[in-house]
Amino acid sequence: MSITIRNATDDDLEQWDSYVDRSPHANPFHYRRSLAALADYANAECHHLVGYKGQEVVGIFPVFEVTRFGVSTAFSPPPGLLVPYLGPALLNMGKLKQRKRERRHERFVDGCFEWIDKVVDPRYTHVRSDYRYTDLRPLEWNEMRVSLGHTYTVDLSVGEDALLKRFSSDARSNVRDGPPENCVVEEGGERAIRRIVTQVYRRYESQGKSYGVTPGLVLALRDGLDEGRLRPYVCRVDGRFAGGMITLEDDDTIYRWQGGAKHDAGVPVNDLVDWHIMRDAMDRGIDSYDLVGADERRLNRYKAKFDPELRTYHEAERAGPAMALVREAYTRLQ
Repeated sequence: MSITIRNATDDDLEQWDSYVDRSPHANPFHYRRSLAALADYANAECHHLVGYKGQEVVGIFPVFEVTRFGVSTAFSPPPGLLVPYLGPALLNMGKLKQRKRERRHERFVDGCFEWIDKVVDPRYTHVRSDYRYTDLRPLEWNEMRVSLGHTYTVDLSVGEDALLKRFSSDARSNVRDGPPENCVVEEGGERAIRRIVTQVYRRYESQGKSYGVTPGLVLALRDGLDEGRLRPYVCRVDGRFAGGMITLEDDDTIYRWQGGAKHDAGVPVNDLVDWHIMRDAMDRGIDSYDLVGADERRLNRYKAKFDPELRTYHEAERAGPAMALVREAYTRLQ
């Protein structure tokens, strides 16, 4: 029996988030309301592709159609919003033997690209998948050029004491005794989101870089997701905002998404915030902290002191010769 691909019906959309929860390759950006917020802020149309073998769901693949100057392109995730991963997410594969699993995966991806080519007809296509989606061959077989990206994950399952022992000496000394008396680290609300995003925007601006995340986007994600899926953590020194971090999470992983801008507060703000996030996540039974990115030498020096594990994720693109400018523009946005 072949794999059937369709853009999600109303019934599919009602079940979409349950598919996200069941897939080992999905993350909070795959949720239906996350996709709606991303489509709105990217000025794109999101196609919710679902693959079936008979009545059984085998995969989902959110694809954003972006049209500029009459040129159609396809992205997953959409460009410019600093979403770390999206792409295809498989379901109901674990019970299958390797041969059947590969064949089903291949037919699902083939069917998705047949649908994309027929309906969207993109001149440029770009996919960045979750690091847990490890078999990129079906994308390569659909003429996608695959490259590697890197991130770090911290194993939270070992517990607070064991994790602290793994930290570098400076990180350990910075967080062992908690924040100094004039410093408070806590979870915030809308005001915290606005302060964190504004601080990061100003940091990007000072470096001559564009920054596509807005407070409106983050608030739309927070309001669309279940309570607690998006959390802003802030550090205040002498009652004033010093820095913070916006996280997203699912049942297994918490993602260090936006924040961590350089500061001059006189205390180790980022160390204190990250440690607070890790301890909170451990209390909720979350096993992994994705530091979101490990490809910038300067930032890696900071992230590596938490003794993380290096992970690889993948980017795949397909473009004709005339679309070199689109590729260059996308790279700059990222």
